Amino acid sequence: MANTKTHVALAIALALGTAACSEAPAPSEQSQQAATQQVTAAERQAESEKANQLFEDIFKQAVMRSPMYQSYLGIKDDQDQWDDISDAKADEELAIAKENLAKVEALDEAKLDEQTYLSWQLMKQDLEEQIADYQWRHYNYPVNQMFGLHSSVVSLLINQHRISEVEDAEDYIARLNGLPELFVQLQENLKLRAEKGIMAPKFVYPYVISDSQNIIQGAPFDDGEPSVLLEDFTNKISDLDIDQAQYDALVGAAEQALTQAVKPAYEGLISAVEELAQQADTKDGAWKFPDGEAFYNNALKRTTTTDLTADEIHEIGLSEVKRIHDEMRVIMQQVGFEGTLQEFFVHMRNNQDFIYPDTAEGRQRYLAEATALIDTMREFLDELFITKPKADMIVKAVEPFREKSAGKAFYQQPSMDGTRPGVYYANLYDMASMPTYQMEALAYHEGIPGHHMQIAIQQELEGIPSFRKFGRYTAYSEGWGLYTEMLPKEYGFYKDPYSDFGRLAMELWRAVRLVVDTGIHAKQWTREEGIDFYVSNTPNAEADARKMVERHIVMPGQATAYKIGMLKIVELREKARTALGDKFDIREFHDVVLANGPVPLNVLEQFVDVYIADKQG
Repeated sequence: MANTKTHVALAIALALGTAACSEAPAPSEQSQQAATQQVTAAERQAESEKANQLFEDIFKQAVMRSPMYQSYLGIKDDQDQWDDISDAKADEELAIAKENLAKVEALDEAKLDEQTYLSWQLMKQDLEEQIADYQWRHYNYPVNQMFGLHSSVVSLLINQHRISEVEDAEDYIARLNGLPELFVQLQENLKLRAEKGIMAPKFVYPYVISDSQNIIQGAPFDDGEPSVLLEDFTNKISDLDIDQAQYDALVGAAEQALTQAVKPAYEGLISAVEELAQQADTKDGAWKFPDGEAFYNNALKRTTTTDLTADEIHEIGLSEVKRIHDEMRVIMQQVGFEGTLQEFFVHMRNNQDFIYPDTAEGRQRYLAEATALIDTMREFLDELFITKPKADMIVKAVEPFREKSAGKAFYQQPSMDGTRPGVYYANLYDMASMPTYQMEALAYHEGIPGHHMQIAIQQELEGIPSFRKFGRYTAYSEGWGLYTEMLPKEYGFYKDPYSDFGRLAMELWRAVRLVVDTGIHAKQWTREEGIDFYVSNTPNAEADARKMVERHIVMPGQATAYKIGMLKIVELREKARTALGDKFDIREFHDVVLANGPVPLNVLEQFVDVYIADKQG
């Protein structure tokens, strides 16, 4: 196949002017070709090198302004610090974005090579959206049951802050000592939002308080077992080549930081959250915010990278729920169940044969079998992919300190240098919420061929700027994840009909998300109405439904990305298969989707159109 990265780039760049969320006009293909014909190869190379250096500078400078993001990428330069999350910093970031946009617009786009022109359009769009979204910067909940600094600082220290020498340990201690200042900024952010009428509903606060209290339990805060942070720190420094005196000194300094900095920081945050809880109401949707409708419409636009309205997304969801229910009825008949689909849901929900014991052995069995599923899929990759990731991936259980409130499953990207593998996290806090009939689809989505293939390949791409390697478009990434739950079915996987039912159950879950997210944020559904819709239309446990609806509430629009993205990828694949017939190659199609990094969905469609034209000659 011709190099997809060079063949598709120009046509995609030409289409970007019509991208959802972008206001930049698109030049015609003829005018762009005419312009490029007048540019010498030397001029094109020089301007493209200049542009790519600017893109790299913009990305690296942004990374270096965020010590926490540095840690996620495996960079140690500022690992003794936390991010500045003040409103003044937000103003500074806005000014920087405007300066960078001016620099990007000053480039002569007519002199850029195809791939660089695509990067130029994507960077320009990213900066324009960052500037436009400044008005919505307070329209979120900085602490909630899904995410927030109260849990992410601990997760970062445990999962990203590596200790390979004494200086790393000292940086860890410095970060512990820096928590009070960070949490003061966090409390100021919460107060500012409350003054604007942007407060999480009442149910959120007990989760935040409980998670925060968990961090300051155990030694050295009390006489119990080592706290989660002390245990992490001592485990890490135990691997250092140091004498007992150095070890004792480091542990002593960490214990002092925990009791004199971490504990008061969390106690202050807990007090502030308790005060907010007294003011909170039970209204769940973004419609309650000032200009809430405009905010939610913008959130849908950013999340889906389409112009679909809330009503359109709602109707797509209802249609998909009906289709999947019909497919489930076929499996229900196949396994000989007599009764209604809703009765089959209850049967699956309560069938203990699909639930491993709520014990250490049960959890270990789940992790081992999920790993085996991924290992089997690894052996099949040559049938489906041309480009494959170099980085490894592993399966882990979500850590105890955050398992009660964390999502069902998620993926953590490898470090930039590849020394830390990608991780599929399975939340095994409630084994009843992780039935084995869903295990196969979950493993494919979060691991291989899902997020690990997509994100690790993205980070390892050559010849494109870093902002594209590490960027995200939720509909693209989560659409791919959901697509890769379905993909193995077409190649003989899901041999067990119950496992195939699990695949459909997970797709159904994402279809219901379209209905409930728009229901809550655009149609003023209550939390209980959302939960009832999940319970009535899916086989998942009520605990799953409650957690999902609570996620909808604190992350408006985000959950619509999965099904909208998957539907577009499937649509484009069938478009290519129909147009190409015997020339269609699934491996080439997947390369078209993955080999240029993440893009908006309409840009992905242009990738596929150029691929079709190229194959047709």
